[in-house]
Amino acid sequence: MGNEEFRKHSEIIFSCHSCGIEGSTFSVDDTRALFEQGLGYYPVGKTLLECQEMADHFKAYEWMHDQLGHPFDVQLLKDINRLVTLNTLPYRVPGAVPGEFTTVDMAAGDTLFGDHEKLIVQVPRLMESTARAMNQDEIHPLVLAARFHGYFEYLHPFRDGNGRTGRLLSNFILLQKKLPELIIFKEDRQQYIDALRTKRTEGTDEYLIAFFFKAAIKQMQDELNQKKNGSRPMPFF
Repeated sequence: MGNEEFRKHSEIIFSCHSCGIEGSTFSVDDTRALFEQGLGYYPVGKTLLECQEMADHFKAYEWMHDQLGHPFDVQLLKDINRLVTLNTLPYRVPGAVPGEFTTVDMAAGDTLFGDHEKLIVQVPRLMESTARAMNQDEIHPLVLAARFHGYFEYLHPFRDGNGRTGRLLSNFILLQKKLPELIIFKEDRQQYIDALRTKRTEGTDEYLIAFFFKAAIKQMQDELNQKKNGSRPMPFF
């Protein structure tokens, strides 16, 4: 598989599962059809909001891949969130601006986040410290991606799209270091949420780091098995 074809494959799988973690009911086949046909494809039983959310994720993913030389800074963060929520945030939260920090305290599921103003002021320091660690190259990129992700989700600085934005940025770190993207499967959502929760409840990111490594191994094993099974001699007759 050439680089461009593998990128398209990764975009479909990553988008399907990243949006699926947030509640999208798109299957991989639905995601592939939308990717190939655009919004002219309207899968049966799906809402227009789901279709638009997936289409926005495609744009954010492609933009990120084209911007791998961009500094790891607040502008990068805001641009990715803007693209991720461009056509869905105004519907979900009238008056909210895609790519701009929240103006109210946030909640997600059973988690209440802290004072949004106190959390938002920490965002530039998170981006700067992560960028510095990327340049120093002393921490394994997968460890760095997991640590960044845990802190970012803890801060939860946007009105919507924090999970999708955080997962894209974690992959930005990996891609800059010439490593494969990490796909967190929606079937592992609860383990992922539990690992994130320990960042808040126990103040440690060791569970999230372990989860990232397990997810990466699972992803590689799955892809290798697919290649192996697809390469077996076929008894045509």
